Amino acid sequence: MKPIRVITPGFDLKAEIDNYESMMYTRSWHGIGQLELRINKYKKHVEHLLKGNLVMVGPKKVFLIKHREIELDENGKATENWLIKAPQLKVITGQRITIPPSTTAYDNKQGNAETVMKHYVDRNIVNPVDTNRKISQLSLATNQNRGPAVSWQSRFKNLAEDLANISLVSGIGWDITLDIVNKKWALDVAAGRDLTVNQSSLPPVIFSPQFESIQSISYLDSDLNYKNTAYVGGQGEGINREVITIGTDIGLSRHEIFIDARDSENTQTLTDRGNQELQSFLQEQYLEGQILTRSTFKYEKDYELGDIVTVQNKGWGVTLDARITEIKETYETSGYRIEAVFGNNRPTLIKKIKQELAQISGEVRK
Repeated sequence: MKPIRVITPGFDLKAEIDNYESMMYTRSWHGIGQLELRINKYKKHVEHLLKGNLVMVGPKKVFLIKHREIELDENGKATENWLIKAPQLKVITGQRITIPPSTTAYDNKQGNAETVMKHYVDRNIVNPVDTNRKISQLSLATNQNRGPAVSWQSRFKNLAEDLANISLVSGIGWDITLDIVNKKWALDVAAGRDLTVNQSSLPPVIFSPQFESIQSISYLDSDLNYKNTAYVGGQGEGINREVITIGTDIGLSRHEIFIDARDSENTQTLTDRGNQELQSFLQEQYLEGQILTRSTFKYEKDYELGDIVTVQNKGWGVTLDARITEIKETYETSGYRIEAVFGNNRPTLIKKIKQELAQISGEVRK
């Protein structure tokens, strides 16, 4: 079994464990993945698997224990197992909302995606006006100004949801990993590599049953939730209300929606708000597949979470260049397997993030 380390938020090593019953964890490029660990109550070091401690599979794979449960059945001690659930460490951003400056209704920020994301983390966790909101363990990695230009506004929104939305709009991934040297939790972003078949800078990665690099695959291509043209309503009433139009599609290809943004301050913020909301109604096209662990391509060497690869099934007539947005690893006594999601099912992802955060906070959210 793959060994894991259990450490405190202050970096004190409590245990190294490799004799668990099973472990499964998912890392998410845009959202928040989770680890689930099953281990018998009577095994060594189980007493350190406490809420608030960290489970480290590696410096870039860090999870925060948020949930423990156990039950006893007729088999007694043999099956008296703890179930440990630990979201990725970046879940801590879900403990804050975005509070705007006292002088404006919204916290507005323009710039590359990395600058915008780190701006909201800095204002609400690292260097907030109210020092009670500060999480002293968290630091920001050096800004390298990565990602496309983004114009964002936020007001009393969940910070994790905002970061996930900016990530989806820009393609930039984000995570919190461990800075062992400085004993800090470091929030940083990443861009991923282009490993598609039509580029020549790096060796391409093609996942296809025909190339024996993927074991099973499922494909979704849907317009059921698709909108590409927005009428965005700002301030005013009746014929005096400001309404702008975003989108240029015509005829049968035009899919319209109205967005109520009467709380926006001006035409520019209306445009920004409209573009943000339209991202919730993109065409859905993604694939899920179980990758062959002994395939030609080696995980974390030839490809990694966030890379853009080519996925192909000639029998379906499907070839898709898509980002690896989730990777799930499973370790059991029967063996190891890896699964991946290629591309985004955005509405499902945002709903999933909200549900995860609701479970953690104890709130009911829709």
